[in-house]
Parts: sequence; structure tokens; C-alpha cells
Amino acid sequence: MKNNRSAQLVSLLRERIVILDGAMGTMIQSYKLDEAGYRGARFRDFARDLKGNNDLLTLTQPQIIREIHAA
Repeated sequence: MKNNRSAQLVSLLRERIVILDGAMGTMIQSYKLDEAGYRGARFRDFARDLKGNNDLLTLTQPQIIREIHAA
């Protein structure tokens, strides 16, 4: 079943823009990241708070984003 769903998604991606909507925020919260977790090494010295900036996690915690999408 998983392979069929993957094939369907690939087919859709070839035809149009696809928006995936889900419970990303809730899934990210389950990791209980602190400020340092959001910053990672890349933004260690950034002047503003970054906790809660979920989009930033694609750069600082890509493995978490992969895990969430795999789930």
C-alpha cells in the first residue's frame, strides 16, 4: 500500500503543485526543542530568539523534519 501511495504522490507532483498539510507543529512540539535546539550550530550567535520558528528547522534540524515526514 505504501508503494502505491508513493507512486500516486510522484504522479501528482509531475502534474501540478502539491501542498501537503498536516500536524507539523504538533509533531515538532513532541521533540521538546529548546532555544539551542532551534538554533543549531548555524544560528548559534543569532541576535534574536528563534524558538518556535519551525521553518528554520529545515536548516538546523533536518533529521527531525525527515522523521516527521517519514511518520
